[in-house]
Amino acid sequence: MSITSITDTRQYLTFQLEEEVFALDVSHVREILEFTTVTKVPKTPDYMRGVINLRGSVVPVLDMRLKFGFTRTEKTVNTCIIVVEVSFEDERTIIGALVDSVQEVFELEPEQIEPAPRIGTQLKTEFIVGMGKKENHFIIILNIDKVFSSEELATVLDKEMGDTMKMAGNG
Repeated sequence: MSITSITDTRQYLTFQLEEEVFALDVSHVREILEFTTVTKVPKTPDYMRGVINLRGSVVPVLDMRLKFGFTRTEKTVNTCIIVVEVSFEDERTIIGALVDSVQEVFELEPEQIEPAPRIGTQLKTEFIVGMGKKENHFIIILNIDKVFSSEELATVLDKEMGDTMKMAGNG
């Protein structure tokens, strides 16, 4: 999804990582959970905090602060997991995005969204849909399908599914 594909008013869920505010299209958000016990899975990337049991399903939890180069997310009263649906290998899969806090859901008109900044060729910004403007502040609008590369999701999901199968006695 690019800025040119946003032609109608959309709702976004905003969340905070350190001092920065990010947003996701609410159509990808399944639910928001309090930060709960996360089971660490050995030999996974640092940004994968582990897995949670969500009504009988194993859901990987990925630390958005680590993914974006910040320090590790610490548990506070506001820390939460945004359960999102992402596209992976032509299928929809569920992941948990660990964030400092969830702020609000609000609507943005297409004219309130500027294109993502072009910052040379070394910095990858394809996961940024655009920059939303609200009350003289910029909000970084993410394309959750592109925040984690296919390789990163494959690593996390293959490891998580392999370990789940072993625990179930099928591996």
